[in-house]
Amino acid sequence: MTQNRIKIVENILNANDHLANENRRRLSQHDIFSINLMASPGSGKTSFILATIKALIADAYQIGVIEGDTAPVTIDSDKINAAGMPAVQINTGGECHLDAVMVENALNQLPLDALDLVIVENVGNLICPAAWQLGTHSNILIASVPEGDDKPYKYPNIYRGLDVLIINKIDLLPYIDFDMDYFRRGVEILNPGLRSFPVSCTTGEGIDDWFHWLKAKLS
Repeated sequence: MTQNRIKIVENILNANDHLANENRRRLSQHDIFSINLMASPGSGKTSFILATIKALIADAYQIGVIEGDTAPVTIDSDKINAAGMPAVQINTGGECHLDAVMVENALNQLPLDALDLVIVENVGNLICPAAWQLGTHSNILIASVPEGDDKPYKYPNIYRGLDVLIINKIDLLPYIDFDMDYFRRGVEILNPGLRSFPVSCTTGEGIDDWFHWLKAKLS
């Protein structure tokens, strides 16, 4: 990569980070807690969001969701709307991540005065999203058991910037060769002391611990 190319990339990322700070300030002014939810495709992001919505609705919390996809489909946002919460679909046009500009545009379409939580479902990818700040308060990764226990070793950057790790689909542990100790060692090397929640959106196991953590952030 040439020096000019490096400078251009740095300028783009700096401009993105500046706007991300503005997004975070805007959300905070509305007393909204926000999450950047990252994961690989098929990890259970949307199921996890729907389970979270179901639990928070019971306590009268209002949630807005920003859905990032590389194609112009509304499958996930339709599910959120069906659950009674507003959702904005972002078509990245093939880009492998969301950025602060996309999130800013989506925030303009949400009823911020009425919301307590905004969840940004980033594009399913373990590489690109790690480099782009969005302006959320927490970065959360869903790692699912079927993906394998080697992901922290293969995709280290996305684990370094996390505030919370969700280990999903633990109901499949008896059927899949997944070494939890090996997985956790890899995570600990990259992000010592990272808070993690082993859960199953299918059986509900471990979900309450996640809810308690999130509700403490919303209080």
